[in-house]
Amino acid sequence: MMDFSKRLDLLPHLGIGVSTEYGAATQANALHIAELVQHHPQYARFLEVGVTVETGLDSQAVSWVESGRPTTYHFLDINLDDPRDLSGHWVDKFQALKTTLDPAWICGDAGLWHFGPRDRGHMLLLPPILSRDSAKEMAEGIVKLRDLSGLEVLPENPPGHVFVGDLHLLDFFALVQDEADTGMLLDAAHLAIYQNVMGHSPLTGLDGFPMERIVEMHIAGATFVDAEGLQVIEDDHTTNVLPATWSIAQRVLSEAAGLKAIIFECERNPLDECLDGFRKIDHLAKGSAFGRESQS
Repeated sequence: MMDFSKRLDLLPHLGIGVSTEYGAATQANALHIAELVQHHPQYARFLEVGVTVETGLDSQAVSWVESGRPTTYHFLDINLDDPRDLSGHWVDKFQALKTTLDPAWICGDAGLWHFGPRDRGHMLLLPPILSRDSAKEMAEGIVKLRDLSGLEVLPENPPGHVFVGDLHLLDFFALVQDEADTGMLLDAAHLAIYQNVMGHSPLTGLDGFPMERIVEMHIAGATFVDAEGLQVIEDDHTTNVLPATWSIAQRVLSEAAGLKAIIFECERNPLDECLDGFRKIDHLAKGSAFGRESQS
């Protein structure tokens, strides 16, 4: 197989898009993606579909697919470091969904979606153990899923309030990418949460990080909440994007020459509340390699 730098050139430039998962559009005040496409198509270039093989696709995702518009497949049910997850009936259902979605690539939070045997609707999502051994196991899972699917598999840094291991989160994912010869989906909001938990500044660890391997970026709102006297950041996908998240996004846009997709995760908010976030992403992208490619 050709190395990642050559495979990256073959991936499509998707631009700015939105995400969804089963039932998101039915919630009160949720973003109506058809309305976004109609009135602001520049912010709906593709749809990232959050999928478990047990629930499949809702009517909104099916409608998007039937329109022939681009998608990415965001898994919500795989522990990449557990080879048992990529076997049995899951593989058959995954292959069927992949065929239906015809995604540009596969991505998803590279943590623990379940603890112990996988069961319907777990979606626990804990961070990975930040160690070299864990990075190697995750890389093996990425390679296996890439071989199984025939598509690039981009691990995403997940959110969390407690992190275990001796590596900085970015050093961990740099190891994963090197071991698997893969790219990454960097979630700027999740990284801002990690940096806050660990007492770091927002950009700590980005010096020396392989920015050229960042293929996709997520931006989302978050809220400081009080948890019995402890201030934590809740990854709530509001439109309240924290300054730290914007700082990380700006740094990525300035250095990630291979960036091909940005998602504003605002699917549970009405359109008029999402527009400022979309406009700021568009503004930050201007002058970057990502912005120039989006305009071509």
